[in-house]
Amino acid sequence: MEHTLDTARITAESRQAVQELLAAAGLRAGDIFVIGCSSSEIVGGHIGKDSSMEAAAAVLAGVAPVLAEKGVSLAAQCCEHLNRAIVLERAVAERYGYEPVNAVPQPHAGGSWATSCWRAFRDPVLVEEVRAAAGIDIGGTLIGMHLRRVAVPVRLSLDKIGQANILCARTRPPYIGGARAVYQEM
Repeated sequence: MEHTLDTARITAESRQAVQELLAAAGLRAGDIFVIGCSSSEIVGGHIGKDSSMEAAAAVLAGVAPVLAEKGVSLAAQCCEHLNRAIVLERAVAERYGYEPVNAVPQPHAGGSWATSCWRAFRDPVLVEEVRAAAGIDIGGTLIGMHLRRVAVPVRLSLDKIGQANILCARTRPPYIGGARAVYQEM
């Protein structure tokens, strides 16, 4: 499938989506931000069928600088062929006590997004799961398994990156107690 890619637009939309979600989520330095990304959906194809390293690289170019500036760690979700494992910097995995697993993402076994992140990270490792504070699902990649327990949907000013629908979420601590409990603003 041939695609004409507007990588500058994909980068700009990715940057905007992360900036808006960071503003809504109130993340702190050291938090984890998970992104699942179907490059196939971004270019107008079907998830898992039209992988595009160019589209994945354009997303990474938009999101990585924004997250780095805030001190927030990027967690890149692989596709189902690697059981939606996560690419992290080794230092982040060690800080959170996540045990590495042995696989290296490839465009058609892990996906172009995870492959791009693996190649761009300084010291990448793959882990089975994380508990991220917020995240973006680009193209129906199902990131929910990698979010903290109480996820709150966040609506942004844009609903697509390229041609892929996006869904965003932040998390909050569970409310406990009852009628007399007092809660912090989240």
